[in-house]
Amino acid sequence: MNIFELNYALCIAKHQNLTRAAQELYISQPTLSKHLQKLERELGIRLFSRVDNCYIPTYAGRRYLEYASKVLELTHDWEKELSDLITLNDGELNAAIPLMRSSCMIPQLLPRFYELHPNIRVNISEETYAVQERLLNDPNIDFAIFSEGTIHPQLEYETLGRESILLAVPQDHPLVLEYRQWENKGITEKPYPTAEWSNLKNEKFILHFPDQNTGAITQRLLEKHHIKPKAPFYTRNTQAALLLVQNNQGICFAPETYIRNMTFKRTPLCFSLEDEEAWTSTVIAYRKGTYLTSYAQDFIRLAREYFKT
Repeated sequence: MNIFELNYALCIAKHQNLTRAAQELYISQPTLSKHLQKLERELGIRLFSRVDNCYIPTYAGRRYLEYASKVLELTHDWEKELSDLITLNDGELNAAIPLMRSSCMIPQLLPRFYELHPNIRVNISEETYAVQERLLNDPNIDFAIFSEGTIHPQLEYETLGRESILLAVPQDHPLVLEYRQWENKGITEKPYPTAEWSNLKNEKFILHFPDQNTGAITQRLLEKHHIKPKAPFYTRNTQAALLLVQNNQGICFAPETYIRNMTFKRTPLCFSLEDEEAWTSTVIAYRKGTYLTSYAQDFIRLAREYFKT
């Protein structure tokens, strides 16, 4: 096995098409075809079944691809460790983060990270969904940051922080009177006034889709408190939801750090939901046994501190 052969086979399996695989590999389709034929001759087995223009891995091919993934992962780990051993003046960090989480965290983290490691290249893959799957399927990703969810046996997890999900309302919403009364009382032990669920039954909600972490949590909360939103608007973009709130288009739920790190012309007012389920945890995950460079460990430490501020 050599690295080129491994990459070629994995790329063909990924696209199930020689032309698209060749395009990603920046080689010609005939060249890739010759490499595959040579590899299969040397192994004495067929790695792919050809159905029209579709290349489907055989059983032997699937076994080859499993080992190929492991070899590439070990090679990647060795390259990172070697880079650490030789010098800390150059290196690369690859992370997968949800799009909205990235917009909040990265502007805060990168300046501090570059103070420590000015020559390290940081590549952030901003995903709209399935961040954990991206980590599992891409050996070049060092780690992923996402909301706590299903635990995968191939990954190690560390909780970076836990934060409350708040209710955001426009500044001229009827609940503002309640907010001002809370302010005037000078209550300091609670950072936000409490929203009474019974006051939300006729509200216009801007919601996240249930397959998102915030969407799943708020759906459970609405059901728990017997609230059936009338004609809710759904979005995957927390920033869009909060801007709609700012413009009096409804109310929404959002993690506290999302609200805290956004800039508004008219900042929505926030209420605590006073419910033990109105919380979300953010984790960092990486493959079990993977080698984390010293600068990757520094990035993780800074991410942990982000949730403490």
